[in-house]
Amino acid sequence: MARFLGITLPDDKRIDYALTLLYGIGWNNVGSVLEQAKVDPHKRVKETSEEEFKKINEVIEKSYKVEGDLREALTENIKRLKEIGSYRGLRHLRGLPVRGQRTKSNARTKRGKRKTVGALRKEVWAKMEQGKTGEEAPKEAVPEKK
Repeated sequence: MARFLGITLPDDKRIDYALTLLYGIGWNNVGSVLEQAKVDPHKRVKETSEEEFKKINEVIEKSYKVEGDLREALTENIKRLKEIGSYRGLRHLRGLPVRGQRTKSNARTKRGKRKTVGALRKEVWAKMEQGKTGEEAPKEAVPEKK
């Protein structure tokens, strides 16, 4: 297992896939990074030499923000949006979708589990009450379904 920029890269994977495990390096960037470092993308991590890792590291540090620096920059940007009170900043504050998605019917990931608001039918209300007290209701009280 090779350590690269604080991330352990799996030995049996190809170098192009393994580099995508770094935060901030995706499939679009991997090709250009390996091309600039003159490393074969079909090589496995265990076949890659130390000099090739050094070349890859130089290219990445020169051209890209990765891992901690990138995370820091993103949190600073979000913090700035919140401080100036922009619409996007307010959406971040409230934990709602930021990029214009609808929230009436979707956005369950951001908004959480559904909570029923409004009137309930008598049978549903009775079942909820029965569940809270922990006692069984008499058979006459629970309507039978046919």
